[in-house]
Amino acid sequence: MTRTQLIDAEWEFIGPFLPVGRFGPYPERLREQFEGVIWCFPTGSQWREMPERSAAWQTVYNRFMRWRDAGVFQALLEALITEAARRDKIDMTLVSVDSTTTRAHHDAAGMRVSEETLAALEEAASQIRGAGEEQDGQDGKSDPGPAERRRTRQRRRTRLTAALLGRSRGGLTSKIHLAADRRCRPMALILTAGQATNSPQFIPVLNKVRVRLPVGRPRIRPAAVAGDKAHSSRANRAHLRKRRIKAVIPEKRDQAANRRKKGSRGGRPVTHDARLYRDRNTVERAINRMKAWRGIATRYDKTPESYLAGLHLRAATIWISSLLKPNDHNRRQALGRHESDNLARA
Repeated sequence: MTRTQLIDAEWEFIGPFLPVGRFGPYPERLREQFEGVIWCFPTGSQWREMPERSAAWQTVYNRFMRWRDAGVFQALLEALITEAARRDKIDMTLVSVDSTTTRAHHDAAGMRVSEETLAALEEAASQIRGAGEEQDGQDGKSDPGPAERRRTRQRRRTRLTAALLGRSRGGLTSKIHLAADRRCRPMALILTAGQATNSPQFIPVLNKVRVRLPVGRPRIRPAAVAGDKAHSSRANRAHLRKRRIKAVIPEKRDQAANRRKKGSRGGRPVTHDARLYRDRNTVERAINRMKAWRGIATRYDKTPESYLAGLHLRAATIWISSLLKPNDHNRRQALGRHESDNLARA
């Protein structure tokens, strides 16, 4: 898939999922508007820098916001996974889980917070101010400086929490937790702040793995799940054992030492299939494919919803490329015809 255009085979997957209003004429440049969204995330450019051959950047941005709020990109990703299952091109024998940290550009800071959150902030700040006055007061006099500084820090922390941004040594960061199949294709995505650990997000990511079939219940249980030592915990292993899923997760050294220290009360030694664990690199390769887009490798969006929509869009393009792989020759021919048609119209 190119940055600036879609071929007809790719548009056949995307077009049915774009809502258009109940009234008014059908947008004639809907395809070009979607191509503008695709151009923005791979390049990491601002919306107003969109080339003139696409639609107006205000129109493309408004379309993107409507599609984001309607859940179009997530629905597109789920539909492509369903289509791959219908074509018998999905492998559930092993699902790998991992995470990656993305640096946030300074443009990602300063997200607007809703009035309800601001009201809660004011209430929390007033309580802190009252406690500070009681603590810092002396002879009926109080120093409003420390209380005001605490209020400012609390407001900044709340804004970062709402934006799913974490402050670390390298600056503001976000973390992407994802699960991928054995063909390096993302199946589930979760966005958290950068300081979030991997182990608590292991179960939520697995619960998002859902392969809908034409008939019957969706498949939500892979045969085996691979993860690195950061996902090793009793809760995660118990969850996999309860769902009858094979755990391919090595044990940490400190966990093994504590288990041996307890003797028979520590339980059985933890083992994992080393042969299956070799295929855990598929999720790392999926992360590399996701970060091939500059707008994904670095977060430029203020709101987590916009950045998560870009993640779903990138994952959907990976699935589309996978579904069209057998027709690479026809795809190149169609791309050449599309380019010649554009030149003829120009």
